[in-house]
Amino acid sequence: MWNTYLDVALLSHPILAFISITHHPKMNSKTTNLQYFIFSFISLLVIRCLSSTYYSVPPQYTLDVCTSVDQPNPIATLFPNNATGTLNGTIAVLPIPLTLARKLIPSQYGILEHAYRALLPSFPEGMYPAIVQAMHDHEVQAFGYKIEDFSRTGVEFPFVDLLGDGYSSFKWAPSLLMTAGHEIALKGAADYGTNTFAASFDPGCDAYRPVPNSKNPGTTYFSASSLEGRESLSTLFSLTEEEMYPLSFFKNFTNQPTFADGKTCDNMIRLFNTTLSSAEKGIERVKGTVRADIHPFAKEHEWRNVYGLRLDTAFIENNYLSCESFRGYTSHE
Repeated sequence: MWNTYLDVALLSHPILAFISITHHPKMNSKTTNLQYFIFSFISLLVIRCLSSTYYSVPPQYTLDVCTSVDQPNPIATLFPNNATGTLNGTIAVLPIPLTLARKLIPSQYGILEHAYRALLPSFPEGMYPAIVQAMHDHEVQAFGYKIEDFSRTGVEFPFVDLLGDGYSSFKWAPSLLMTAGHEIALKGAADYGTNTFAASFDPGCDAYRPVPNSKNPGTTYFSASSLEGRESLSTLFSLTEEEMYPLSFFKNFTNQPTFADGKTCDNMIRLFNTTLSSAEKGIERVKGTVRADIHPFAKEHEWRNVYGLRLDTAFIENNYLSCESFRGYTSHE
């Protein structure tokens, strides 16, 4: 309001100054008139600039308004009092040496090699299946309240023995690149102890985008870059007929309780029996390349000829639960 008054005064100043000079008996010299006009105008201008600085609101990062091609949340009305939504994107297995996995995963947690070998008997000896997820969260809601869509990606480590019982499988997710400006999503992940990095995504409103004129059919691209740090992750996948890993393996690790600092666990139940993905509808096998420069890796890594799935699933999420409550967990059916 104060700035508005000053703006009006500045606009009206030439007229007011002319009237004052014309009718004031002591202001009859041209020099005095000009000095008065300049001095008063500059004074108003300085006050206006100072008031703009004092009352200005710090700029904030705002979410772009965009439209996604993701399918609607099919279970929102079935579970109105739970957090539900859809996850659309690409999940792939990143084989890394078991010795490297042992260095990356905190030493107090064991690795349940027998658990993943029971699902993947032919997985190479001395190797561990790290996971990349490049996902777009769509129509996330609970109790009738819906939040804006957002994207996220990171490298995760399943089949971790968080409780030390040699049996219960957990997934360690230490870091995430997430949509910048989406404070609900960023804070929600950070509360688990996750290293969160506000990032820009390509595409900004979807799980991936087609690559035009690609030699390989169904080629899609996805990338995320931290706004302030070195962290980045990109994927380039094409359709394949090869089934390197069975769907049961993906169902298992995507539904493992997830943790970061081990204080609480996230129970995200991915559903493979809804209209989005029932009977493998909408699930595509893909093969491609992943580049990642994100904690806990010390430098950028590239994986070529990795296999995964491009899919859309509905989910139910239960947040900040006791990890102990999942003792004995092996899979969700």
